[in-house]
Amino acid sequence: MKKTTALAISITTGDARPVFRQIVDQIREQIGKGNLPPDSKLPSVRALAMQLGINPNTVSRSYSELTAQGLLGARRGLGVFVLEPQQQLSDDAQQQKLEEATKGFVNEVMYLDFNPQQIADHVLAELNKIKNR
Repeated sequence: MKKTTALAISITTGDARPVFRQIVDQIREQIGKGNLPPDSKLPSVRALAMQLGINPNTVSRSYSELTAQGLLGARRGLGVFVLEPQQQLSDDAQQQKLEEATKGFVNEVMYLDFNPQQIADHVLAELNKIKNR
């Protein structure tokens, strides 16, 4: 039987994102960084809800979102697991998603006191961390 991987997730009460989105974002980040490799077993909905002190429906919604994104998959009677990365979007859909994410990011950082090169360097450094995992 596969051992459950512990999740280092924390909920921030002052965060503008809903709790389910915080969970989704943190699990996505851990998958992206390689901390949750494919075939890692995640805690059950109830176990993670108890760990975080939240309603199980919130965890269930997070897992459902990640499943819809193709990052997680349920195995009947065994639990929820990280899936192998798969290309599920067309080239056009990928391009549109990149443009939306880029616009959102630029909107978030444009008023910070950094020049465009500093921002680009920071983004490149983060991408390299993921690439070199």
